[in-house]
Amino acid sequence: MDEPDGPVARECVEGYLYAAPPLELLLFRRPPARGRVWVPVSGKVEASDPDLESALRRELEEETGLVRARRTIALDWHVRFRADNGEVWRLHAYGVEVDRSFRPRLSAEHEEYRWLPLAEGRRLLHFEDNRTAVDRLVERLAPNV
Repeated sequence: MDEPDGPVARECVEGYLYAAPPLELLLFRRPPARGRVWVPVSGKVEASDPDLESALRRELEEETGLVRARRTIALDWHVRFRADNGEVWRLHAYGVEVDRSFRPRLSAEHEEYRWLPLAEGRRLLHFEDNRTAVDRLVERLAPNV
């Protein structure tokens, strides 16, 4: 995927919720108005967020009710993309370990969630950059998954 040129107008974060071993992903499906695609938790960094991880924690709580992860792993990976308004935004990816028993409280941004084995979850993800981020997560967790 070719990344767009130009200055970054907005920073964003995404969190890949997982439990291991064995590695399972917790994915979320957008409602019909947002394409009914399977995605991780994601959102924009707000001016009130002191840093990227704070933005991620806020988004996790807003979209899933999660207030404390077992651990958060910076995947040291980001992708630039062109938003609907034409601006260039940059998305920073994180792995977020949670207990396998975690059952999210869905926000209006999602209509469904599923715990899935790695291969099935990776296949269901709609965007190629999501699959690339999952590959980075697997690299970070190996050989423990």
